[in-house]
Amino acid sequence: MRIRSRIMPSRTSLGVSYDRNAPRRPVNLSLNTDLLAQVREVTPNLSATVETLLGDYLQSARQQREDEQRKLDSVIDAVNDLHTRHGFLSDEFSTL
Repeated sequence: MRIRSRIMPSRTSLGVSYDRNAPRRPVNLSLNTDLLAQVREVTPNLSATVETLLGDYLQSARQQREDEQRKLDSVIDAVNDLHTRHGFLSDEFSTL
């Protein structure tokens, strides 16, 4: 009996970023007015700033997902190794 991970790996690799030349489209965001006013004082291009921050967030989220997948895979490998070496207690009672 082999255990396999149920979580599917990310379809994109961390080294691959989003297509920076893809067409832009307008979206509606609801932002805190005080925060927006302060950000507008320090950046001339709010859209570019938000796009950069979202790209960074996406990369971080993908990294976290892949780290969690690696941890899960190592646990699954350890359980499979344990089963290969010793079997499971339930194996002797299985009717399958």
